[in-house]
Amino acid sequence: MSLAPWRSFLARSLHKHKSEPQSRYFQIATVDKQGYPTNRTVVFRGFREKDDQIKFITDRRSEKVLHLDRQPRAEICWYFAKTREQFRIAGPLMVIDAAYPDQELLQARQATWQQISDAARSQFLWPAPGQPVTKSPVPDASGSPDKMEPGANFCLVIMAPQRVDHLQLAGQQHRTIYERDRQGNWSQQQVNP
Repeated sequence: MSLAPWRSFLARSLHKHKSEPQSRYFQIATVDKQGYPTNRTVVFRGFREKDDQIKFITDRRSEKVLHLDRQPRAEICWYFAKTREQFRIAGPLMVIDAAYPDQELLQARQATWQQISDAARSQFLWPAPGQPVTKSPVPDASGSPDKMEPGANFCLVIMAPQRVDHLQLAGQQHRTIYERDRQGNWSQQQVNP
């Protein structure tokens, strides 16, 4: 499978910003049960091997998972200050938890768990996100999670991009919309910024 035409632009921006920690973060917008958009920042965990699917992680108990259970589509927004580029990427998401039926994706979940830091793994032992604090505001991290087997609350989330809006603001501004058809082919069109 060949990579999407927008991937080289995103790879270049990631490379040019690799020394800047904020380049590893993007915003993701979902829709809550009342129909309101909700937005938060997540850590980019790379692409799946051999395709353009974007990975990040979350806690099974988080608000965004409830939104995705109802409406498994979202849009992410990534801005790179040095190159003055914005990528808005939309598509369906898969939430891979321990009960997911696909063995290959369960293996990807396990590999991602093994790649994250001990501090990141320990967050999945904390009380449920968004709930009132009942004890000390600092969670007890005395129980350390298994480094090999993902915790029960750990989810790998994978976005399969269907539409990418790439805005280049440096110099003469350019904006390109990339769309993927049902056969997996990408089209692109220049539009006004």
